[in-house]
Amino acid sequence: MKTLFVLAVGTALGFVLAHRVNQTAQGREFFTGLDSRLKQFSSAVVDGYRSREAELRDHA
Repeated sequence: MKTLFVLAVGTALGFVLAHRVNQTAQGREFFTGLDSRLKQFSSAVVDGYRSREAELRDHA
């Protein structure tokens, strides 16, 4: 139970800190860049998954 409480408090503090950082110009720039990199990564994962799925379908 203590671990769950610590996890919840840590998550809440992380959100508060991210909100504060996002209020600055440098923070917004950081989160914009992070968002862009995460979108590129997720797009690459989806492309790889679809490619592998098509490859497996062709060989079946």
